[in-house]
Order: sequence, then structure tokens, then C-alpha cells
Amino acid sequence: MNSLSIYLGIVGPWQIAIIVVLVLLMFGGKKIPELMKGLGGGLKEFKNAAKESKEDSEEKK
Repeated sequence: MNSLSIYLGIVGPWQIAIIVVLVLLMFGGKKIPELMKGLGGGLKEFKNAAKESKEDSEEKK
């Protein structure tokens, strides 16, 4: 059993609902889309960098 499944087993539907409510209270409804857009942009950059790194390592072989 890997450690990720152990941690995910602890978080249930009520805990997720509480986390969502807390995030909404902390940031407000108007800030959430901006935060998600920033997170999506960061993930896109990470994927592109990983792809370039993989291509570079294949070219060196």
C-alpha cells in the first residue's frame, strides 16, 4: 500500500466540503477563478518544461 492512498483514506466527503467552504471564506468567490487560472498556467508551464527536458535527454542518447 503506498503512502498516498493512506493519506487520501483519511480525507472524507465532509472534510472536503469543509475545506471548500474555508477556501471560499478566505478568498471570496471573485478570487477563486483567478487562483485557478494561475494554477492552470503553472501546470501548463511545468508540463512544457518536462516535455522539453525529456526531448533533450532523448537527443543526447
